[in-house]
Amino acid sequence: MIKKLILRLTGILMTSYGLMFIIIYLNLLKMNYTFIEYLIYILTHAECLIIFMGIILIVISFRKEKDYELYI
Repeated sequence: MIKKLILRLTGILMTSYGLMFIIIYLNLLKMNYTFIEYLIYILTHAECLIIFMGIILIVISFRKEKDYELYI
C-alpha cells in the first residue's frame, strides 16, 4: 500500500513538472513557430517527456495486486 502511494505521488509530481514545461513552451507559438514545430520541440526535450513517465507511474500504481490466496 505504501509502495502504491509513493508511486502515485511520484507520478503526479512528474506529470505536473512535465506539464508545467509544456505550458511554458506555449510561448513559442507566439514567436512564429508552427504547431508541428512546437510538437517536435516538445517531443525532443527531456523535461517535457517526463509527463509520459509520470502517467506510466500513475497507471502502474492503480494496477491491482494479485492475490495468491487459495479460496476453497
